[in-house]
Amino acid sequence: MKKAMTLANKITLTRALLAIIMFFMMVSQKPIAVIIASFIYGFAACTDWVDGRIARATNTYTPFGAIVDPFVDKILVGAAFFAFTDLHFLHVPVWAVFLIILRELLVSTLRVLAALNNKVLAAERWGKFKTTVQLIAIGLIFVIADIYFCIPLTKGALKENLTLVSEILSALPYPTTVIAAAVTCLSAITYLKNNWALLKESWSLPIK
Repeated sequence: MKKAMTLANKITLTRALLAIIMFFMMVSQKPIAVIIASFIYGFAACTDWVDGRIARATNTYTPFGAIVDPFVDKILVGAAFFAFTDLHFLHVPVWAVFLIILRELLVSTLRVLAALNNKVLAAERWGKFKTTVQLIAIGLIFVIADIYFCIPLTKGALKENLTLVSEILSALPYPTTVIAAAVTCLSAITYLKNNWALLKESWSLPIK
């Protein structure tokens, strides 16, 4: 009997592909490419809600989706923040991005350990809040980047106004990323606290 991939999982994999395309468009630093990348990000972020809703509505939860869906979310977030650090006018702090990536790797490791113990590490309230903060932070920084890259595409009064707005907003990416990193690290503490027994079980041997 042939088995077909669920629609939710197809959407999840599509989000991963969109994240990769978005990243390379951003690091090209071409105005049109970056602006298009921001729309790709917005669409990809929406699919995170769509695939979960479809899985619930059709009762098509799979082990693949449970592991890969949150992993793909991390690819999308990591790709955006990494690309932002390459856009130097944004002044996105590399250390804050490093903390975000470190947390995501830590929780991904916990998910793998849980899977090896025939358990599923469910998303927690702090984790969902963290993801929301990250997605909003990235969206805000994208808006600032889009305004900056729209400046050379305009003329006259519009160009002057966009330049002024860009200068005013240029101070926001740094604290926005720091706030996202702080919330991300707090969520890591929650995951570690709630899954400490799993960690101890994974790194220990029975006492003879």
